[in-house]
Amino acid sequence: MDILAKNIRALRQQYGWSQGDIAAKLGISVPAFSKIETGVTDVNLSRLEQIADVFSVPVVKLLDTEERQNDTCQQEEVDEVIQKLSLRENEISALQKKVIILYEELRQSRPVAY
Repeated sequence: MDILAKNIRALRQQYGWSQGDIAAKLGISVPAFSKIETGVTDVNLSRLEQIADVFSVPVVKLLDTEERQNDTCQQEEVDEVIQKLSLRENEISALQKKVIILYEELRQSRPVAY
């Protein structure tokens, strides 16, 4: 399956649409759309623009390699993980401060034995 076909399929699945949904939006039969999505049929520029319009994406996104499309998703995931780590670090820091305070209170309440 070529990149265009993979990208079309990925977008369709991302939107949660069936092949029939897209075929209806394009005004073609389900088998005709299936051939586009599997790379059996070559797509002309007019059809490519029509498909891009259905997904509200630029034509370039349909032709882009998966790695570059996935970069955005991966970056969002990385940003989310960084944010979660930052929150955990803040929680750890707050807990460390509490431990220090409790240790100092304990130390002051008991005389130190030599």
